[in-house]
Amino acid sequence: MTYTVGFDAAARADLAELYDYILAEAGEAIARDYLEKLMDYCAGFETFPERGLRRDEIHPGLRTVGYRRRATIAFRVKGNSVTIVRIFHGGRNVTFSEEV
Repeated sequence: MTYTVGFDAAARADLAELYDYILAEAGEAIARDYLEKLMDYCAGFETFPERGLRRDEIHPGLRTVGYRRRATIAFRVKGNSVTIVRIFHGGRNVTFSEEV
C-alpha cells in the first residue's frame, strides 16, 4: 500500500524556520540541500509509515522518528495518509496542542 504524505501548517512553519536558521549559519546551498534531504526522508513514509516510536503518552497515534541525530519528525498515520505535524531541530523543548 502506498500512503499519501502531507505537512500540517505547523510543520511547514518549522521547515521555514529551520531553513532560515541554516541559511544564516551555513549559507543557501547547505540550507537548501539539508531541507531537500529532510523532505526526501519524509517522502519515504509513503512506503513505510509505521516506523519510529509511538508517543501515545503525548497524543494518541503520534509517532516520532529521528533524522540525522539533529531533527525529530513528529507524525501520525491515519488510514492511508501520513501527516507530518512538527519537525523539531536541535533538541528544542516544545509542547503539543490538543489538535495534534
